Amino acid sequence: MHAVAPPPFTPARPRRWRRALLWGTLVGLLLVAQSLLLTLTVSHEAARAQEASDLAAAEVTARGKQLVSRDLQALQGLLWAQDDEWRTNAAALMRQTRVLLRIELRDRNREVIRAVDTPYAPPLFSTLSRNQLQLETELACIAALRQGTPLFSRSYFVPGSGGDGLEVTDLCLPRVRAGEPASYVVATVGLRPLLEESISQDQARRFEMSFVEGDGTRLARTGLTRGSGFYLSERLLDLPGLSLQLRVDNATGRPQLIPNLATALVIGLSLALFALVIVLARDGRKRAEAEHALAESLAFRQAMENSLITGLRARDLDGNISYVNPAFCAMVGYPAEELVGSGRPPNPPLYWPPEFTDEYWRRHRDREARWEAGLPPREGFETVFARASGERFPVMIYEAPLLNAEGQQTGWMSAVLDLSAQRKVEELSRQQQDRLQATARLATVGEMASLLSHELNQPLAAIASYATASINLMVREADDPQTPAMVRQAVTRIAEQAERAGRVIKSVHDFVRRREAAREWTAVDQLIEAVLPLVRLQARKSGARIELDVPRGLPRVRCDRTMVEQVLLNLTRNAIQAMDGPTPLADRALILRVHRLQPKWLSFAVIDHGPGIPPEVARQLFTPFFTTRTEGMGLGLSLCRTVVEQHGGAMDFESRVAPQSPTGTEFRFSLPCEDGAGSPRAAGSRNTLSGESSA
Repeated sequence: MHAVAPPPFTPARPRRWRRALLWGTLVGLLLVAQSLLLTLTVSHEAARAQEASDLAAAEVTARGKQLVSRDLQALQGLLWAQDDEWRTNAAALMRQTRVLLRIELRDRNREVIRAVDTPYAPPLFSTLSRNQLQLETELACIAALRQGTPLFSRSYFVPGSGGDGLEVTDLCLPRVRAGEPASYVVATVGLRPLLEESISQDQARRFEMSFVEGDGTRLARTGLTRGSGFYLSERLLDLPGLSLQLRVDNATGRPQLIPNLATALVIGLSLALFALVIVLARDGRKRAEAEHALAESLAFRQAMENSLITGLRARDLDGNISYVNPAFCAMVGYPAEELVGSGRPPNPPLYWPPEFTDEYWRRHRDREARWEAGLPPREGFETVFARASGERFPVMIYEAPLLNAEGQQTGWMSAVLDLSAQRKVEELSRQQQDRLQATARLATVGEMASLLSHELNQPLAAIASYATASINLMVREADDPQTPAMVRQAVTRIAEQAERAGRVIKSVHDFVRRREAAREWTAVDQLIEAVLPLVRLQARKSGARIELDVPRGLPRVRCDRTMVEQVLLNLTRNAIQAMDGPTPLADRALILRVHRLQPKWLSFAVIDHGPGIPPEVARQLFTPFFTTRTEGMGLGLSLCRTVVEQHGGAMDFESRVAPQSPTGTEFRFSLPCEDGAGSPRAAGSRNTLSGESSA
């Protein structure tokens, strides 16, 4: 893109610069004076308020120590008082001080013998008994006895009757005779009364004082006002065995910025002059912000263009290249120094193949003509570029007019996409698709061979059985009048099974090709009658009997009749083989059951009384080529489920194995049927087919 040269720099007049310098110096001095004045005033006021807080904290701490020392001396006198004088002396001491809330005389086992409460407050342990609140007292007495000196306990809270309470601490004084404790005097000191006695009236009006714990939790508070939280002072009140942190919070807030009139006048004049400086500063700030925004925008655009994998190219109206990004240089293999400035006619760009130069010049002129005529340029077109190595590669170019700030066109901006990788991927995908199709054809041939060998096994076995029966009938005596009829029936069955084998081949072939099978509306009776002769033949060999549970009036099903018959044959054959051997002869019953599952679905069930299917076999029962028989191929159940699912139905099974009784397996599958057909009649009638057939 064309670089825009900055306007020439013209220095300002010397007088203007001197004036600006004088005004700047004056305003700077005023700002310095104002800042110093405000700083000194605020610092002085803050120092006075802080000093007052520190002084109050020191005075209260000293007063508190004095009160505690006075009461401690009086309590030590109670240690040696006689039993008849102890209560009188304790009551007199309680009237002299408000800090002590309770005095107790305890025996050597620290059990309370006598106790005197303060007359200035309700009894301390009226809500909770003393026995419930003496853990800290016990610890303090043990420590005092060990150290041989009076000690305070940790503070604890004593609830009151009205929902309030007091934070107190116990002072334990042991009386030792001959190295053994004889008795104890325990005095309960209220933290709030201690604060109230230690603070003066003037301090109560100016400060809020409180005892706090190390984490800032307030234990006791006094004062007629609330502290502002600005000027704080903390001191430790060290007592024997206990350190209380005293916090003094001054009610005086942050000092005012304008403490007097002279300062207000100076500040006012300074602010007026400062407002003029602000106006000038705003103008300079806007200019600096505009320059910074422009620099940020240029840096952002450059970073964005450098990160693109799409090539960018700018050309003027004559075709001369004025800008390329790094992606475009990497695409064509030329550095930006060689590309920028090239392309002006009659010299084509370096990346144009020589054989396409004339065509590309015509396309460039056509694009200019379309723009001058007011027509939009083409959105995108595919062409061929040449790398520095001479390699040709396809690209997709999207072009748009390049406009300046006045809206005038100065050239063209192009986005170039390298299509060579896409072409390679498309070619690789085409080759893989061809290989997949060849592999699919081979798999189809193998599947067709397996299915044909499996599905033709039963029709061929039936043909062999009928042929053997015909030979046996023909060797009978000629005087048997039923022999010709039976031979004709056997030959007819052979022809039917041969025709059925042909239908199986056609259906399996269509199934392998995944083509829509020829489906028709078929009565349930016809499906059962078609497979019943073969089922009876196999049942007769194993000694099993056949029971039919097919109600009358069932609707027709839409199916590929040959494939559904094959499903029924596979399931009945498996059921008969399951009962052959482990099942007693009297219990070998094969049940064929059909009933309406839903208005548009019929359920077919094949039930045997065999030993059932073990769980480890049931998990992979429908897996292709899985079988438990040495002569099987493991395709029967897999084929059955595939056929049923192609009809839109589903197949499942339920098995009962030992020790359940009776054992057996039930295979069920569903097929779509006519809607609105006659519903089955009462359960008393079985079917127009024979209800039971035994060997």
